[in-house]
Amino acid sequence: MTMSDTIHTIEWDMMDKSKFFPLSMLSSFTVRCCLYPLTVIKTRLQVQRHDQMYKGMGDAWKKIYTMEGVGGLYRGFWISSIQIVSGVFYITTYEGVRHVLGQAGFNPRLKALAGGGAASLVGQTIIVPFDVLSQHLMVLGFTKQGVKPNAEMVMNPLGIALDRNNSRFKTTMDIVSAIYRRDGLTGFYRGYVASLCTYVPNSAMWWAFYHAYQEELHRILPNNVSHLLIQCIAGTLGGFTTTVITNPLDIVRARLQVQRIESMQKTFRILWKEEHMRIFTKGLSARLVQSACFSFSIILGYETIKRISVNEEFKEHVHW
Repeated sequence: MTMSDTIHTIEWDMMDKSKFFPLSMLSSFTVRCCLYPLTVIKTRLQVQRHDQMYKGMGDAWKKIYTMEGVGGLYRGFWISSIQIVSGVFYITTYEGVRHVLGQAGFNPRLKALAGGGAASLVGQTIIVPFDVLSQHLMVLGFTKQGVKPNAEMVMNPLGIALDRNNSRFKTTMDIVSAIYRRDGLTGFYRGYVASLCTYVPNSAMWWAFYHAYQEELHRILPNNVSHLLIQCIAGTLGGFTTTVITNPLDIVRARLQVQRIESMQKTFRILWKEEHMRIFTKGLSARLVQSACFSFSIILGYETIKRISVNEEFKEHVHW
């Protein structure tokens, strides 16, 4: 590439990391804060049997808000927000692998596929214990004062004492103690293999589809279309594609972590017996909405921050 060329992809060695890392963490926290209620809804839809509690995404939102208030939609958020730290390792691994493979002459799609898979492997290894805790908090419903609880609307697989006077920290510590008593330290990595089977291919495919859609959109759209807009659309389409493909695996992961089933194979059998073909669509609407919003927002923040963080010598060659 000559210096007169337009830079479509800002590479790792083109950026000022002292700007990139703090801005990336701030962007990630903001996106997760805005979209977290969708994660709660998706998780509850996935772990319920049939339509035991909620008939869909809208019904879940209404019932959670009515019975538990805004706090119900953000249950487990403070634990889940630790994912911001794993996000730093994730993006560093992704960009690092892409950089190494780029120097070896690999094409962009293969770099993205390998980088996304490696990044997810590192990220999941860090985050699974916190994911286990946050999912138990997500499904642990506390009704608002004066609202009579419905027995069918309560999910409490660990048998935690539901005292609304307990602090969030106390409730979390109760969950930690219950998991440790039952399973020891390995309990905090329950569903780890399922998480890898879900998120490693999900991440690899998402980044690969992101670059593939981006290249195709560049080919068919006029040159004056915003490059950042093309990237956001490509990220959204990549999110939709990978979500549809990996939805059954995500349900298995959630069931393993929350309902404490022994293996992926047994979880698949139980799911098939309960849901049959609905394993491909269970919680999918919430997951698609979450994926579309998350993919668009993450790419908007990620690519904007890369542009802000790019070294001065490359700025004039980066188009918005």
